[in-house]
Order: sequence, then C-alpha cells, then structure tokens
Amino acid sequence: MYDIDTFVRVNETRLLDELKQLLRIPSVSTNPEHAGDCRRAGEWLAEHFRALGCSSVELKASETHPVVVADGPKCPGKATVLVYGHYDVQPPDPLDLWDTPPFEPVVRDGNLYARGATDDKGQVFSIIKAYEAVIRDSAPPVNVRFLIEGQEESGSAVLFDLLEREPDLVDADAVLVADTPYYAPGWPAVETGLRGLCYAEITVRTLKGDLHSGLYGGVAPNAHEALVQILTQLKSPKGRIKIPGLYEAVARPTRQEREAWNSLPFKLQKFMRQEVGSRELTGLTRYSVFERLWALPTLDIHGISGGFTGEGAKTVIPAVASAKVSLRLVPNQRARTVQRQLARAVKQVAPRYADVKVDFIHGADPVVVDATGPHIQLIDKAFREVEGRGVVPIRSGGSIPIVPALGKKGAPVILSGVGLPDDGLHAPNEKLAVEQFFKGVRVFGRFLELAGQ
Repeated sequence: MYDIDTFVRVNETRLLDELKQLLRIPSVSTNPEHAGDCRRAGEWLAEHFRALGCSSVELKASETHPVVVADGPKCPGKATVLVYGHYDVQPPDPLDLWDTPPFEPVVRDGNLYARGATDDKGQVFSIIKAYEAVIRDSAPPVNVRFLIEGQEESGSAVLFDLLEREPDLVDADAVLVADTPYYAPGWPAVETGLRGLCYAEITVRTLKGDLHSGLYGGVAPNAHEALVQILTQLKSPKGRIKIPGLYEAVARPTRQEREAWNSLPFKLQKFMRQEVGSRELTGLTRYSVFERLWALPTLDIHGISGGFTGEGAKTVIPAVASAKVSLRLVPNQRARTVQRQLARAVKQVAPRYADVKVDFIHGADPVVVDATGPHIQLIDKAFREVEGRGVVPIRSGGSIPIVPALGKKGAPVILSGVGLPDDGLHAPNEKLAVEQFFKGVRVFGRFLELAGQ
C-alpha cells in the first residue's frame, strides 16, 4: 500500500492534469460532427498506453470510433485482467444549464466538473493510473489488457463487431469495469445486475404536409395529438406499462436480495429531494424504491419533436411528429422480444388516420452477475484496505450493453466503480469528486496487486 499511496501523493497534480487533457476532447459518439473528436480521444489513449510501456497498442475496427486495445508486458504464469471502459461521452445539451463549459474541466469545491468526468473517462482513467502505479521494474504484477471503446453511449456496434471477429480479445481470468457508482458516499458497491435497454423512435404522420390551423383546424388530424394519444396509452398514470406481455418474463428479486437491499442506508426524503430533485416519486408505489430502480422494467419519453418549437408563434397543424423512448429491461426479459412487443402495442393504439412506424436505435439484454467468486473477494479486500469498508451487492438501473460479450469466454465481470450517486452522469454539471478519483487509483492498484499474487 505504501508504494501506491506514495505514487498518488507525489503525482496528484500530474494525474489530474492528464485527466483534464482527455476530458477536453468532445468525443460525443452519437453526433457525427464529433467523429473526428472520437478518433482523437482514441489516439490520445493509445499514445498514453505506449508511454506506459504497453507491449502492444492498436486502434481497431473503425476509423472514426476505434477500439483501443493495449496489452501490458507479458507476465508468464500470472492471471490476466481485462479492463473495459469507454472514451465516448453523452451530448452535453442543454448547454445553458452548465455552470462552466462542459469540455473545459474545472475543479470546484473538491469536484472535477466536465462531460465524461464520471461516465466514463474519469473512472477508467483511474484504472489506467492504477496500472502505472503498480508497474515495478517495467513489469506489472499481473497480465493486463485494456479494451477501451468509443461507442458505449450509442450502442457499441463497433466493439460488438470486433468481438465477433476476434473473440479471443476477451480471453481473461477476470474483467474489471469501473463505469458504476458507490451505493452512497463511503459505501463502495459491486453490481450484481444491469438493466437492459430497448431504445426506439416512434414517428407519426397524419397529413401530406403541415397546414394552417385557422383554415383547417377542427378537421385536420394533428400529428402531435396522435403521438400524445399513443404515448399516454403505453403507460398508466400510476406507472404500469401497458404493453401486452411485457411483465410476463420479469423475474422478481429473491428474498435474500430484497433483505440485503432493505439493510442499505436509505433516507427517502433525502433521496427524493437531493438526488432525484423532485417533490414526489412516481412509478409502481406498491413496490420499494429499490425494486422500482433495479428489478422492474421502465418506459420513459426522452424527447418529442415536430411542428413548430421556435420562439414566437406559428399557427401550424403538424403533419409529422416523433418521440424518442426507451424501456429498461430486467432479468429474463430480452431486447428483441420487447422490440416486437413495443411495435405491436404502438400499432394497436394508434389512431386509424395515422401512419406510424417504430425505428429501433439500439438495445441490450439485461445482465446478471455472480458476485460470489474469488475476484469479487479481491475487489472487496482492496476497498476494505483503502475505504475501510467492503463492497455491498446492489443492482443498477443503468445499462452497459457490451457486458455479456465481455464475459462470453467465462471470465467473471466485476462491476465496481468509484463514482457517487450525485455525479450527474448524462446531465449538466457532471462531476467526479477528486478524492474519489484518487481512491480509484489506490483501490484498482491494490486489486491488480492482489490479482497477481
């Protein structure tokens, strides 16, 4: 522990400065205008791995969103740890809600603010720096392969294709993924499940073209109205999703899981006011908050477009309207099945006068992770030494689509990060506590040392 602690103390300023360099690159994978920035982020990481003495560094599978594959020096007879992360980030919009520009990282009140600070540049970079911390005489204590992609926020298509062609890339003894938070400050967690995802765009056309509302209002079908009718029939006011067959495959959490969740420190009012930022929680209230977050499917509307949304007034009856929606899926559900169920439900409730189509943008099956294996015990020990508390098993409401493919060769996947619940990932003013970043270097460095023993 002394060597890693000394490394962090001596290099604090440099480590933060390097992270800020990476955070300044606006690698928004979902926006084609930032394809060059995604490439630049991949190249930046590749150069960093070469400077750390990695024996093999490659940019694979894409000119615009490459997968960075970097292998450390070979350690014969030692285990292999595969480190997964992503350098792409969510769009920063709405920009006017940021206190400081999203790609100009700044430390304020002990927090590092920037898009990607916690999701996932800051967290995966803490593992990269942990690797640097444990290199001794040009050799790490364990075989390490880094697999850093540039499309996690937009479906991971490049990495999925790469792993189909080169399945041996995930040949390892354990996979480490730091793209998840603590349960609460001081409470590190290991995630035993991730919800899956079905992301779609519903488009409605009711007219050949937009019409004047004064001349045709009262008889012309309005695309926005038709879209709203569809959306309101997909979910009840009390939160039950009204897609036939959706709940049939849902597996309830075990009694042991529910008991473990109930033992976690949780204050409803604090969660509602400070973390969610609302006056009331919604959803199926006969279930606990944890079950609603981790063990039940959801349906959310992310954006509605069509007609006139600019400043001022324009009296138009829109011919076309669309909504981006997603369902989060839970164990036993399958993304392809839910896609079919959603498409069928939309067409069943659509008005007769409306032409409706459902385009699926990306999706992923839910993930269940075994949290009882020996490598989970190693990350637990590392957290105990650094944080003073071991990991608590929780599920996540989020999704990491590539996780099943990472464990396809049989390696256990460890989902354990150093973010905090209030880091604001995907939101304005995303942050990562500076202390948490340095804890990550210490924890993951210690994990690599233990994995090599």
